[in-house]
Amino acid sequence: MHDAPATFTELGDFTATRRVVLLSGIAIALGLVSALLAVALLDLIAFFTNLFFYQRFSIAPVTPVGHHLGAWVIVLPVIGGVIVGLIARFGSDRIRGHGIPEAIESILMGGSRVEPKLALLKPISAAIAIGSGGPFGAEGPIIMTGGAVGSLCAQFFHLSSAERKTLLVAGAAAGMAGVFATPLAAVLLAVELLLFEWKPRSLVPVALASATAGAARRYLLGLGPLFPVPPHPLFIGPSGLAACVVAGLAAGALSILMTKAVYASEDAFETLPIHWMWWPAIGGLVIGVGGYFFPQALGVGYGTIGALLQGNVPLTTVAGILLVKTTIWAVALGSGTSGGVLAPLMMMGGALGGLEQVVFPSLGAGFWPLVSVAAILGGTMRTPFTGIVFALELTHDFNMMLPLIVAVTVAYGLTVLTVRRSILTEKIARRGYHLTREYAIDPLEILFVREVMRPGATLVGLDAHGVVAFPDEPLRAIAYRMAAHDLTRIPVVEREGERRVVGAISLSDLLSGRKRTLEAEQRRERVLTLPFGLSGWRRNGVAS
Repeated sequence: MHDAPATFTELGDFTATRRVVLLSGIAIALGLVSALLAVALLDLIAFFTNLFFYQRFSIAPVTPVGHHLGAWVIVLPVIGGVIVGLIARFGSDRIRGHGIPEAIESILMGGSRVEPKLALLKPISAAIAIGSGGPFGAEGPIIMTGGAVGSLCAQFFHLSSAERKTLLVAGAAAGMAGVFATPLAAVLLAVELLLFEWKPRSLVPVALASATAGAARRYLLGLGPLFPVPPHPLFIGPSGLAACVVAGLAAGALSILMTKAVYASEDAFETLPIHWMWWPAIGGLVIGVGGYFFPQALGVGYGTIGALLQGNVPLTTVAGILLVKTTIWAVALGSGTSGGVLAPLMMMGGALGGLEQVVFPSLGAGFWPLVSVAAILGGTMRTPFTGIVFALELTHDFNMMLPLIVAVTVAYGLTVLTVRRSILTEKIARRGYHLTREYAIDPLEILFVREVMRPGATLVGLDAHGVVAFPDEPLRAIAYRMAAHDLTRIPVVEREGERRVVGAISLSDLLSGRKRTLEAEQRRERVLTLPFGLSGWRRNGVAS
């Protein structure tokens, strides 16, 4: 026998082995490293912000809003765009983009292998782009940087592609936890967006890496929450819940609009008769012009996000965010520069909530901005659980659980029904790849050989290769066995005694498992019927 199939009694709910202990140990170390990288990236952004806008060497936290450069502010993002374009052209073009799509592509198409230089060039290019006024967030770059470090670490060990993926995602999740102090949301983002599975072999190391980074952040950057808010009521009533539905629909509509705007911008840049290296500079010019008229649109904007969630931002600022910030962000992101999408989405969601609080029921300062922040995240990235938990961890306001669930679910449902790809996966699709974000139990895992085999089949056409199946094995094991030995038909033998041949199983038999799933999806039938008298009453309005 070439293959030693597991016995029926060895089958279990999970397939994790002791190797998860090794991966967990590496992941814990990655969590600490990623927390340090998060601090380094934030310091690097502060350094370039100080250098570009205030002409000083400092890593003190600062925003571009208080600059005194006048019209010269238009030039700074152009300079930053030129530098980023040069780094991309002569360093690595993998620095271009949001960060998360590139991480997904490395996982699905690159065997979870990342170039070593990317771990250095991505944070530097992102810090220059943001520090020169780019309206981006730090989360995408740190996710890609942490993922790159995790991938590099994995490449030094004798690991499979699946195990490298686990460590790549562990580094990415830890980086996000380090920036935002949201370890649970980072794990959920990993599950909903990066892992493409829900298995202990990957979940345990990723969760431990995120928890380690969250714990280390307390010593490096503080406890959090990042955006404290005034307490909101636990009970909001039917009118409040109805308004949450409307808020979810509005956030879903804005999510669709922003996604289309980003890729319309990308399409426009593709038509330019110049090398893509110069595109970030053109995007920088748009940033500079927008920032000249509305300085709050420049940079990460954490201060503005915090003010929105406090509910004390004037409507003129809210309108400026929705018009100027959205425009320059979509154009700049379409230019292929380096920067994340999470913080800009939060700002635009908060601005949408700022408009809504004028007409929606009054439920406390910052209530509707917080609802819309979560709904925008869930709708735009198609990560509903991440959107909900992220908002809760950012504010520590757990009274918001119910309204967040309602609004985020509605926004998510609307975008899923109307747009085929998210802002993060459309880029991958445009490169000729396809991925699915839906996960379900494999029918080959829950059906056994005895249910589909052909009893009493002859051995005609079966080579004496020694590879067999047992009646109590799941079909997935047989599919793997056929693939490993390049076979399309194998005998089924009794497990005990003389191992008498009791039948055969072929590839066509394996398809019966898929056929059952197809029938469950498409076959519609009425299982229960109403009594005749009642059904007549329902038809005619009175009992017949």
